[in-house]
Amino acid sequence: MRRALSVTLILLLAGLSAQAKLPFVKKAKDLGFAEITGCQSCHVDKMPKKGASDPNERGKFLLKMKAEKKAAEVDLAWLKDYKGK
Repeated sequence: MRRALSVTLILLLAGLSAQAKLPFVKKAKDLGFAEITGCQSCHVDKMPKKGASDPNERGKFLLKMKAEKKAAEVDLAWLKDYKGK
């Protein structure tokens, strides 16, 4: 019983980082950005940790837009203005 509980807790915690940005991927797809398929669409790392991952070119664009617009959060609709790869 104790072992099953430990395994369940480990699997749950491992899945949390993967789920953290899945709403962003879903929202991007809902907005029509089919090229957004996972975290590496905006991050260098496959499984980025909050605040510890470097953005790729697209991610840098989104962070620049966030700063320019003084927004509290990245808005994936800004991707319509992205001219990179």
